[in-house]
Amino acid sequence: MEIIIENTVEQYERLFSLQEKEERESYFRYSMMKPFEEMWKMIGVPMKAREVNGYDVIMAAQMLGYASLHEKTGQSALQKLREMDALQVADKTLRQCLALSTKHGLHVESDAIRFGVYLADSEKLKSQNGYTGFGGIPGYVTAMIDPNEFNIPRFPSLIAHEFHHNLRFSYFDWNHGDITLGDYLVIEGLADSFATSLYGEQYLGPWVTAIDREELDYSKAVIGDALHARGFGEVSAYMFGDEHARKEGYQPVGLSAGAGYAVGYHVVQSFMQKTNTTIWEASLLGADEIIDRCGVFSA
Repeated sequence: MEIIIENTVEQYERLFSLQEKEERESYFRYSMMKPFEEMWKMIGVPMKAREVNGYDVIMAAQMLGYASLHEKTGQSALQKLREMDALQVADKTLRQCLALSTKHGLHVESDAIRFGVYLADSEKLKSQNGYTGFGGIPGYVTAMIDPNEFNIPRFPSLIAHEFHHNLRFSYFDWNHGDITLGDYLVIEGLADSFATSLYGEQYLGPWVTAIDREELDYSKAVIGDALHARGFGEVSAYMFGDEHARKEGYQPVGLSAGAGYAVGYHVVQSFMQKTNTTIWEASLLGADEIIDRCGVFSA
């Protein structure tokens, strides 16, 4: 399988050299995002809206946590991206993930994986410590990062997490409107478990580690009563917590940021330990089986 690493460092250099707002937006839209056009299309995002200030790739990117195209601090963040050798790290990480998957008989349903790393809005991604990613469409992996001392060492783990989504969705469909909370828990729990199998728990993201034991136990109880909640809007409140729910117009459910991610990780870890199952075997199992046999919600 081909690994394609977009040279976003050079792309940002070009972007920041443009002075006019319209020039930057056009370059981002038709040069930087063009290689991912099919990905955006599959999640319902047009490259350009029909109406002025309408929903399109620029608005969607900002909603996902990409940095503003007109942010004056972009140059310093770009320098950090260079210093961390982000493109080389991404290439090495994806090749390692791919080789291990092939060794264990798993594959991504695509001829190539295209990767792009983009500067992140640190304020929007405050609860994630300035980094996140997307891997929900096999063949595409993106990462958004405002490089700092915390997230730079965790960059490979983030990429591995998003790669696993590519892997999982090559065997299981993602139905945005019909996904259950149980499905979502397992999707994210498997991705984090895959990343820790490669890099260790010390590189887990704050979406798992920021919740203490008491809060985790409370979150398990709340989520355990709602496993069959259905639809992205409803389950997002459980996965991302109340602050995110309010911002997005969802009904808060009394949970902290990242509660669903933390519970999902512990669900998968508990299942693997109780059943002596590897991450490779677990990746091919249905969410119901993992939840039924994890023991997290039956205590």
